[in-house]
Amino acid sequence: MALIPWTSYRDWDPFKEVREFQDRINQLFDETLGRFPVSREESFERIWSPPVDIYENQDNIVLKAELPGMKKEDVSIEVKDNVLTLKGERKQEQETKKENYYRMERSYGKFSRSFTLPSTVKVDEVKATYKDGILEITLPKVEEAKAKAIPIKVE
Repeated sequence: MALIPWTSYRDWDPFKEVREFQDRINQLFDETLGRFPVSREESFERIWSPPVDIYENQDNIVLKAELPGMKKEDVSIEVKDNVLTLKGERKQEQETKKENYYRMERSYGKFSRSFTLPSTVKVDEVKATYKDGILEITLPKVEEAKAKAIPIKVE
């Protein structure tokens, strides 16, 4: 148990610890997330990143990214030094404005996501397809990485 020195009631500030705690939380967020966006446009650019599912089957590792409303020309895929990088930009459509009404929930702007690939991927045989707003990237595995069934002999 820590000993806390006694101070007179004149020096005591009941909110000092609360302010210190708030400062520590703010510092944690600043270090982790960077500074918070200043403008509405910057806010949309900073927070949008397409959701991605990654799964593996016997022959491939498959990455699926949701890119609704985007054209395949707005997306680029690069594999370099066993890192797959998915970049793109979702451009803003016409805004909906009415009298005393403005609503914009979808995010727009540039994004970049990188994924470290295992050494068991055939980098030169990566394939990508885009259909109905879903980008599917197929990463074939090398032969020795594929699971092989080993028969058991009964004697």
